[in-house]
Amino acid sequence: MTIEPTYRFVLLYVVADDYVARRAGFREAHLNLAREAQGRGELLMGGALGDPVDRALLVFISREAAEAFARQDPYVVNGLVPRWEVQPWAVVVGATTGSS
Repeated sequence: MTIEPTYRFVLLYVVADDYVARRAGFREAHLNLAREAQGRGELLMGGALGDPVDRALLVFISREAAEAFARQDPYVVNGLVPRWEVQPWAVVVGATTGSS
């Protein structure tokens, strides 16, 4: 049996050194944007990486949705995320493929 991958798109943020100290003022607007994207079915999951936080990862159903999110995210707009990229992710095992 051949397993065909399901493609998702990972939005990877590289955060500023002072991200944790500065995010409080933008956090609610960022989370509201994320909730809206999730409500539309575009954003599947997301969260910060590292301890201390140095990156974040969000998983979207399309490249367009990921890029649109990043371009309007208050963290990006206000310089807390100076660099981001979108990468395709070929999921071959997990909930989105019907396999476990």
